[in-house]
Formats: sequence, structure tokens, C-alpha cells
Amino acid sequence: MSLFVCACNIIFSSTPGDMTQNHKQLFVHCVQVLNTYNVDTQSVEEHVNRYLKENGIFDESDQTFIVEVFSECVRYSNLMEVVLNGFYNKDGKTTLRSEQNLYHVICYLATFRLDELGMAHFRKFVSSQDINKMYRFLSFFLNERNLLTWIKDGWEKYYEHVFVQTSLLSPLQRWMPEIDDMLSMMKSTIDNRLKPKSRAGSVTETRPFNITQPRPRSIPVPEPIPKLKKHKPAPVTLYDKPVELEMIQRTKEANRRRAEERLMEASRLQYACANPNKSQKTKEIISNIIYEEESKIDFEKHKANPTPAFLRLMKFRQSREVPVKMNTAQILREGKLYQQREEEIIKKLENLEAGAKDASDFLKWQSEMRQKDLEGKLADIERRRLEGKLSHEEAIFARQNLIKDNKQKVQEMKEETQQMMQEFLEKKFKEEKEMRNLVEETMQGHKNTKEATKKLKDYKRKIVQEVNEESKELMKQALEEAELEMRRKMELIHQIKAMEAVPIIRQKLVDLSESAGHGLLSEMSIAELRERVSLCKAAEKESEETRRDDILQNKEAKDQLLLNTLETISKHRLEQTRAAATRLETKKKSEPKKIELKDEKLTELQKRLEERKAQRMKERQSAKLGTKRSSADNRTRSLINQKKALEENRWRELELTQERAAKLMDGSLGKSKSASRLASNLVMT
Repeated sequence: MSLFVCACNIIFSSTPGDMTQNHKQLFVHCVQVLNTYNVDTQSVEEHVNRYLKENGIFDESDQTFIVEVFSECVRYSNLMEVVLNGFYNKDGKTTLRSEQNLYHVICYLATFRLDELGMAHFRKFVSSQDINKMYRFLSFFLNERNLLTWIKDGWEKYYEHVFVQTSLLSPLQRWMPEIDDMLSMMKSTIDNRLKPKSRAGSVTETRPFNITQPRPRSIPVPEPIPKLKKHKPAPVTLYDKPVELEMIQRTKEANRRRAEERLMEASRLQYACANPNKSQKTKEIISNIIYEEESKIDFEKHKANPTPAFLRLMKFRQSREVPVKMNTAQILREGKLYQQREEEIIKKLENLEAGAKDASDFLKWQSEMRQKDLEGKLADIERRRLEGKLSHEEAIFARQNLIKDNKQKVQEMKEETQQMMQEFLEKKFKEEKEMRNLVEETMQGHKNTKEATKKLKDYKRKIVQEVNEESKELMKQALEEAELEMRRKMELIHQIKAMEAVPIIRQKLVDLSESAGHGLLSEMSIAELRERVSLCKAAEKESEETRRDDILQNKEAKDQLLLNTLETISKHRLEQTRAAATRLETKKKSEPKKIELKDEKLTELQKRLEERKAQRMKERQSAKLGTKRSSADNRTRSLINQKKALEENRWRELELTQERAAKLMDGSLGKSKSASRLASNLVMT
């Protein structure tokens, strides 16, 4: 707030001619900043700084004024939108939506900055804009009826009642008489009823007083400058290089020499790579490019579904074959299962001994019937598959026909839309004429509203006076009742304190051998109770020991039962593994033959499908002939360009290696034996 006040004082402390210009320019800048601001993509500070740089506003007071107004308008945009939505709902037909930010700024200055600006500066801001627009908006916004009813309710949705009343409404109510005078002046100027201004009289000129001038001050003697103590010199070791850096430098040089020796050895074998045949890497790259190009052409390629997760998990577990530690419940359950199987086998053998028939013939007949059912199901599945493929081919043809029909419909729709647009424009022109007539009628009706507002104000004042009188009477009654209650409470407190002052005997004598004397049949003394408790504890200990013996016996019996069941389970598992091995051998010997499906309907469907596919492929090949030629030419060109680039890179590398070898021969490495050996090898090559 203080920065805003300082900026206002600096800006408006200029001449009267400049002041009106400053007011208008500042107002226009504030509106343009809001017009160019986008909440979703820009921040407040970034947008303001960019705007000030683009428009060349470098004065600090102007910058603070624009920044304060813009940031506060964005902050309190919810409050401003309540007023602007109501204004546009009422006078939206005569006002433009593009001027929304103009009303936004004037609304903010009236609500938050009227005390700091003062009425004179606020009036100049208003007079710098179109008087009709300002009068229409301010007469709507600064109406007491609107402020105290729906505008107040709308503001209280976003902020507390105390804030709205103290910092928003009360300043406006304080300035209300001066605002009414300003609005009446604006109304008179609009209606051409403004009185001519009276000429101001001659201004009195001030003269300076004839005062004796003071004597010049004596120059004080300067104080002596204190001398600083001599500082200790830095130690000599501070400028010495550490030993670690020398060690690192030595290792770097040694590594560099090794790398250069290896480079010389590699450059010695440089012409071995000059092979006219293509390398394996280039062949792989070419094959990958060809594969990618061909994969783009294959549109109807069927992709295989991956194996389910549970099957992969089962295979992983079978491969591991981790031994599982069995639980007691699992052991008993498996033992019971094997016991039931043994009982079933014994029953079957007894029935066979008694003369029952073998079910092998029935099982053979059952397997044959199942095979026939399976063949029928497979034939149905194949028929459905072929029918689905046929329907897919027919759907492709139907889709092509549908595209042609849609194109015709689109042309018809375009013609219809052109006719509809002409009719709509004619209707809109008629509606605009009707709206103009309605606006003229409503403007005439607004003139008689002022008298009604005055009567309403008088009626409200009377109601407020009556309510104040009633509230005073109710306050008196409440005070009398509170005094009576306080007296009653004081009397009760005195009585309680008197009762607490009476002494109480708190000593009690206890005899453990006597009973309490309540007159009950099972009444006992404390000593007798203690004896009975000791007897009960001894009985409980005996019962616990007997229970422990029983539990140990049960455990031993259970362990023996588990051992017996484990032996039976191991025997049965061994027999099952042997039986599974024999079954596998028999399966390998008797491999199942593939089921051959012979059906006339299937053959007919297959022929029809092949015919449809052949038709579709002919049409597609005719459409793709042009595209294939262009793709093949592009592929060959790309391969030639890649080959040229590879050859250029190879020759460049060879030249670089020759230059390095020459440098090494001339340098310090030429003195060493290894360097001379490498150089001789290079010359030989």
C-alpha cells in the first residue's frame, strides 16, 4: 500500500496539463496489460515486466502504479467478476465484452484505492474515459441498493463477512455523498445542463520573510586516522604445488604414451581394412533396412499371441523342481486320499471276484464317440473361421461402397448448409432491428427509478430506528436476569464452603477375623477367604499337571501317526512315477494321427474365400504399382548415399592416422625405441 501511495504522489505532483495526460496514459496501460494477460500460460511478474519493456516505461513511479493495479486486479478477480456479470446481465445489450477490462480497472480503483487516491484524482481517471460508459457503469455499481443486497452476498461467497463490511463496503459508504455529486455532474453534462464555471479570482502571491541569515558553521578538526597492525605473512608452503598433482600429471603422461603406442600399432595395420567386399556390419544394416521397408508393405500380417503368464510360471517351477516341506495338515490330507484310493481298489477287486463285469468295452466305445464329437466340433470351428474371413472380405467391399455414398452425401450437405446460412443471416438482421427497438423502450423506463430509490431509503431508515429501540430494551432485560443468577450462585458457593469447613473423622479400625455383618448366607471373614484361596490354588496345580501328561501322550500318538502316513505317501508316489513313465513310453510309441476334416460345405467356402482374396489382391496391386517403384528408387538412393558417406569417413580416418604418425616421429616419442620400431613398421606398410 505504501509503494502505491508514493507512486501516486510522484505521478500526480506535475502540472495540471500533464496530469490529465498521465491519468489517461496510466489508465490505458492498466487496461492493455489485462487484455494481453493469459492465466494458463503466463505468470503475473513475467507478463508485467515484458509489457513494461515492450512499451518503454522506465519511470519507477509509473512502473509501481501499473504493477500494483495489475497484480491486485488479478488477485481480486473473483470480486470484480461478481459486479461485471451483474452489469452485463442488465446492460449487456448496449456494452461490448471487449471493454470488460476497462470496467474491471475502474471497479478496482473505486473499491480498494479510493481512500489513497482521493476524489480529485479518481474524478480525473473517470473523466479521461468516455463519459457515457463511465456514468452507465458507476451508476449501476455505486448504487446503495445493489451494494448492500446482491453484490454483498456475492462477495461473501469468497471472503468473510467482517472483511467485506470493513474493508470493502464501509469506505464506499463514506465516500457516497461525494460520489453522488460526481454522478449528478456527469448526468448534467450528458443532458447538456452543466452550468458555466465561474472565473477564479486573482491568486495571492507569497513573499519570503526578511529573516537574518545564520552564521556559517565552523569546520571541525579531523580526527587522527588509526594505524592498522602489521599482519603476519603467509607461509611459504602456501605457494608450493602439492605432491598429489605431480603424481597425477606423471600418470597422465604415462597413459598418454601408452595410448599413442597403441595408436601407432593400430595405424600400422590400417590397409588391412581396404576390402572390396562389404563387411558383415554393412550387410546387416542393409538387410535391416530392406526388412523394415517390406514390413511396412505387409498390412495383413498375423501376429502370434504370447504364451500366458501362468504357463510360463509352471514351466519355470517344473525346471527348478524345488523340494516342498509338507505341513501336518497336508500330510494327513494326502494320507487320507491314498487310503480312500486303496479302499476303492479293494472294493473293485471284491466285486470282480463276486462276478462283476469289466468296463473296458464301454470305455473304448466312449472314447470312439468322443473322437466323433471332437471331429464335428472341429468342423464347426473351421466353418465359422471361413465364414468370418468371407464376411471380412465382404465388409471391405461394403466399406468402399459406403465411402462413395458418404462423398455424395457430403456434397448434398454442403449445398444445404449454404442455404441455411443465408436464411440464418436474414433472421439475424431482423432480430437486430427488434433488439434496437427494445433498447430504446428500456432507456425511457430507467428515468423514473430515482424517485422510487429515495422512498425506499426513507422506509429503511425508519425500520432501522425501530430495531435499535427494541434491541436496547432486550439488553436491559438480559442484564437484570444475569444479576439475579450471579446472586443465586454466590449464595450456593457460601453454603458449599461452610459444609467443607466441618471436620471429618477418617480413621477406620479393621479386624481380619470378623465378617462384614451384611447378613448374607455365604458371608466370611478375610482370614477364612485367604485359606480357601490357597486350597483352590493347590487344586488348580494338580489339574494342570494331569492335563500336561495327557497332552504329551496325545503328541506322541500324533507323531507316530504322521510317520506312518509319510511312509504310505512315499510308497504311493514311487508307484505313480513308475506308472507315468510307462504311460509316456506308450504315448511315444503310439503317436496320434492328425484329424482330417472332409466336408463339402467347407470346400465350397474355401473356394469362395480364395476367389474373393484374388479379386481384392488384384485391385490392391494395381493401386500399389506406382508406390512400389518410387519406394524401390528411394531405397537404392539411400543405400548409395550411405556407402559414399562410409567411404569418406574411412579415408578421413586414414589421413588423420598418417598425420598423427608423422607428428609422433618428429616429437619426443621419436627418441624412444618403441617409437622408432613403430615408425619403421609404418614406413614398411
